[in-house]
Amino acid sequence: MPWALVLSFALGICLMYIIGWLLLVPMRFMWRMMAGSLLGALLLWLVNQFYPITGFAVALNPFSALAVGLMGLPGFGLVVALNFLL
Repeated sequence: MPWALVLSFALGICLMYIIGWLLLVPMRFMWRMMAGSLLGALLLWLVNQFYPITGFAVALNPFSALAVGLMGLPGFGLVVALNFLL
């Protein structure tokens, strides 16, 4: 078996690994962002469910859910503070 064939095979395997890794990393970020946004929307919805008791409601839209999803609890505080200010 010639060494050129072995090296070509090894190089092909390494390139496939690198390309797969480059495609996988952005997808993890997208899944994490989608899951965070979903949990943020759920938290905002939960706050709105207590509106009759507290008299406080937060607008539930994609931007506020994304802010809460990306930033977590500080994002929730930001959305609540903006709601108080506006």
